[in-house]
Amino acid sequence: MLHTFVALVDDKPGVLTRVASLFRRLNVNIVSLTVGESEREGVSRMTIVCDAPEHAADRIRASLYKLEITLDVDSLGRADAVIRELCLIKVAAGPNEPHGTHSRSQIFELANVFRARVVDLAPESIMLEMTGAASKIEGLFQVLRESGFEILEVSRTGRMAMRRGQHTSRVMKALGKPNGEQTATPARPEPQEVIPGEFAEDES
Repeated sequence: MLHTFVALVDDKPGVLTRVASLFRRLNVNIVSLTVGESEREGVSRMTIVCDAPEHAADRIRASLYKLEITLDVDSLGRADAVIRELCLIKVAAGPNEPHGTHSRSQIFELANVFRARVVDLAPESIMLEMTGAASKIEGLFQVLRESGFEILEVSRTGRMAMRRGQHTSRVMKALGKPNGEQTATPARPEPQEVIPGEFAEDES
């Protein structure tokens, strides 16, 4: 089962390595990980998608909280959230391709149907940019392959997620207090001792 976590972490060297090492110790596979600046200076936002048993979400979240570089962790689960992924797709579209001179016009039509953008046009290829749910991106791949087009290169960002509505983390509210007002550190869930490989058992 795929789990999606949004973590706010200190923006400093070594943070990514610390997070990746934690998942390695838990024997949990990271499916995708995106990281970048957040709305606050010195704080980065990570969106981590991992493959683990359904019951593992709370334990993974607690383990992330054990890292001193972690400010807040949100497990989206079935929460109402906006989830998007960016993908670049380079497709062969030269005169020697099976579709010949019509290949470009057909790719343009497919791009229009899937609301993708043509961002590069070369003598032998076309590059498409697409943003949306993973299922929508996979749908474009499937149609391109079934139509006989050769996909030369693919680059995907992985999921980026944000809760809908007025949800704001407790940590960001604390950091947003004006005039340096001191605010108590929000309570963290009490982490349990994590045994390496504990999530490696079969889901049954």
